[in-house]
Amino acid sequence: MHYPIFTSIVNTVESQLGKRGIDTNKFKTWEDNKIHATGLELIINLDDVSNFMHSLSINFDWDSFRETTMAKELEGMDSHPFLKIDTLTKSAVKPTIDVEMSWLFDIDLCQPEVPGETGNYRVEKASCWMESISNKVNELLKDDDIITRWHIEIDGDENGRYLSAINLISYFQYELTSPKSLNEVKHLVSRKLHDLLLKANKVIYLSDEILEESVAA
Repeated sequence: MHYPIFTSIVNTVESQLGKRGIDTNKFKTWEDNKIHATGLELIINLDDVSNFMHSLSINFDWDSFRETTMAKELEGMDSHPFLKIDTLTKSAVKPTIDVEMSWLFDIDLCQPEVPGETGNYRVEKASCWMESISNKVNELLKDDDIITRWHIEIDGDENGRYLSAINLISYFQYELTSPKSLNEVKHLVSRKLHDLLLKANKVIYLSDEILEESVAA
């Protein structure tokens, strides 16, 4: 399937990242015709930005129903291929784009081993700074209609249990109902991406601040 509107969104994201000098370790689009869906996955390395995070991933999810709804509203989209498919044109789905941002923490730097300590002290200490970060992030994003959660995995060694994976994940959803042309879509996507990157940087800063104090304690 061909998604000219989403392709424009992808190109806008790539262009805006380039203007900001942001290099990506991964920038890949995907498509699954079985579920009429498409998306963009990108990963930004944070080794030079954060003392405690490896990377930031941002995933954009889209589908043919949203593409079609938007094509019906935009100028110059009369020849869009989806407008010839009845099952798509009859859909009343709102043109929203789903965005998932995930911050990957460095498990070793966030959970330093303490000589003489035994048991599950690393997990216990991590639960404290994770709660502090959650509180700060919830305050930071209180005006956004989003869901934020932790994804963790637990393992163990001779010194007790520890977290073998630590990801903080936020889910955003943006309505794209206002644009009336492809240029307006690009402008809106640019503004939303700027907002996302600003929020991402604030999460990185406050997480580093909390972890600096936690690790030093």
